[in-house]
Amino acid sequence: MQTQSSILTGLNNKQLEAVTLPHQSALILAGAGSGKTRVLTTRIAWLIQTEQVSPMGLMAVTFTNKAAKEMLTRLTAMLPINTRGMWVGTFHGLCNRLLRAHYREAALPSTFQILDSADQLSAIKRVMKAMNVDNEKFVPKQVQGYINGCKEEGLRAHTVEAYDAHTQKLREIFEEYDKQCQREGVADFAELLLRCYELLERDAHIREHYQNRFKYILVDEFQDTNRLQYLWLKLLAGQGANQGHNCMFAVGDDDQSIYGFRGARVGNMRDFETDFNVQNIVKLEENYRSHSNILDAANAIISHNKNRLGKNLWTSAGAGEPVRVYEAYNDTDEASFIVDEIKMLYAEGTALGDMALLYRSNAQSRILEHALFSANLPYRVYGGLRFFERAEIKHALAYMRLIANANDDTALLRVINFPARGIGARSLEQLQEGALQNGCSLWQAATNKVGNGKAGGKGIEGFVALIREMIDQAYGISLPEVAELATTISGLKTHYKAEKEGEDRIANLEELVTAAVAFSNQDFGNHNNVDGESSQDLMTQFLSHASLEAGEHQADVGSEALQLMTVHAAKGLEFKAVFISGLEEGLCPHEQSFSENGGLEEERRLMYVAVTRARQRLYLSHAQSRMLHGQVRYGIPSRFLDEIPEKLLKRLNSRPVPKPSVNNAFITNTVHTQAQSKASTYPFKIGQGVRHSKFGDGVVVSYEGNTENLVVKINFGRQGLKTLAMEYAKLEKI
Repeated sequence: MQTQSSILTGLNNKQLEAVTLPHQSALILAGAGSGKTRVLTTRIAWLIQTEQVSPMGLMAVTFTNKAAKEMLTRLTAMLPINTRGMWVGTFHGLCNRLLRAHYREAALPSTFQILDSADQLSAIKRVMKAMNVDNEKFVPKQVQGYINGCKEEGLRAHTVEAYDAHTQKLREIFEEYDKQCQREGVADFAELLLRCYELLERDAHIREHYQNRFKYILVDEFQDTNRLQYLWLKLLAGQGANQGHNCMFAVGDDDQSIYGFRGARVGNMRDFETDFNVQNIVKLEENYRSHSNILDAANAIISHNKNRLGKNLWTSAGAGEPVRVYEAYNDTDEASFIVDEIKMLYAEGTALGDMALLYRSNAQSRILEHALFSANLPYRVYGGLRFFERAEIKHALAYMRLIANANDDTALLRVINFPARGIGARSLEQLQEGALQNGCSLWQAATNKVGNGKAGGKGIEGFVALIREMIDQAYGISLPEVAELATTISGLKTHYKAEKEGEDRIANLEELVTAAVAFSNQDFGNHNNVDGESSQDLMTQFLSHASLEAGEHQADVGSEALQLMTVHAAKGLEFKAVFISGLEEGLCPHEQSFSENGGLEEERRLMYVAVTRARQRLYLSHAQSRMLHGQVRYGIPSRFLDEIPEKLLKRLNSRPVPKPSVNNAFITNTVHTQAQSKASTYPFKIGQGVRHSKFGDGVVVSYEGNTENLVVKINFGRQGLKTLAMEYAKLEKI
């Protein structure tokens, strides 16, 4: 058994202060790379070793099973105790455990089952069908988001306010869904926490039992808690928390609160100070990950946020290398630069697995993936799929394959009922049986089936009509237009618009059009259409290209590979060298943040998280122009770059002069803007508030076109998104 002093060995002064705090509630403001997990685990070990609490007398709450498992593993290494049975786990896991112990009081069967997201959606669809609810007016995915959102706010159907007929119907579906779950003895994830909270609030005997049992409650990643999670923690802590009845030890970092879209409420940290009478915030500011130039850049960026609890990361590791900034001519140039730097670092001895390439949204990965593919560099998309492997892209490509060859059975099976058009499993079986009997393709069997009036025939008839229409419209048009056709007429965009988190999928579909434009313009090799190749031939080549990129260069599990990921996925990770790409207004910060309350501050926290992933070398890149949604968009450098002191930066190039390709007609006609004229070309920064005589007040979202024909996109709130010619818009800054 380690002695008390050996457990505390190696802790710095602030870490030691946090670990050995007396019996009181405390907020530990733990900066990136400051040893948060070590402090939390050592605090538990110290409390047990000094006999202030037994292993069963405390509760530790994490956000992932992986974090809980790591905590228990470290505890086992520090103390000779059996951790089995300790109350260490996620919110959902601990609530499930408590409900299993008190299922009768919670009005649940002893064998109640938990619905995952897919099962919950299926249950909601059954309720809506029984209620004869129109799936187009009330999209099941949106209803699911509504129900979960209500539960995470601690609301039941009878306590939700209905503003109109639509919200009244949503409330009715919510109520019927709850009744169905109760009848069937099932609970979704949000229900676990809400049911547990209601049980503790309602039953004083059970509540007091757990309040007396858990003398200490420790919470990891406190900045990510939502409203209901915080209320649940307050109940367990007890009304006597301010008088020392039991203690909350909350560890978090308000500067790394980046999950607002999931319901995380950074304000919980401020509320915790007041509710638990926190006298002293222990700030863990010494960073053991990064050199000071990187930390100073992160500190400078995040200092522009208001209402922070406030901390300043520092390190004794030295200044290290300056932060490198590269301004690219366009996104292809940016990708080439990143690949060249990765090759250089690799040649100098940095492992590929110790390098990461970060981007704000998934759609940005496509051009980067192609550059890595062409350079024969193995990579792995962390926490997601590579561009051409994403479901929405494979769906769109399947439609394109059917346009090129309707007899492609694999493509047909993928999309014949996606988006859903009422073709059931039995209808598909009959279609396959018919194709087998007649020795023909599924498409031919489907066309034969049209008009026979049999069950399932209507859905198949609609599908056949759709594909025929797409084939007709695709005749004689360009490859990018075919790609646009496959994402719109197919119904894919409409389908994903109805999803709660469908924006990323729509962005990926729009990026597919960009990929088609680039392919047509010879960005991907010798695919010139001048030699008489038809658009059909070009489409066949493009589809082959997509299949090749989807099937090759994905590193095997365990093998060395460059890491690609969104900034959200990078939280909690660290790398020797980090590349942050696409640092332009409208991309990072994302254009949606300009019209959201607190959106820009969350984007700045995202940038802070991205920067603090780097240990030794950090690259920041942006492009003067970028092809988005099949069109060239001119980029203004991200405001986050302006927020970094110049003394910390090393600019790797003077602003590049455009070099339009004679073969690239799409870009040649548009990219002529020189960097020195940016100030006059773009009179307003993206995110700037402006006023229009007709549409009122709005926010600048993006620019398109060239100097002579510049247009600006502005979000006018209720008036919606408007595209105006800059020459005639007569906008005023507000």
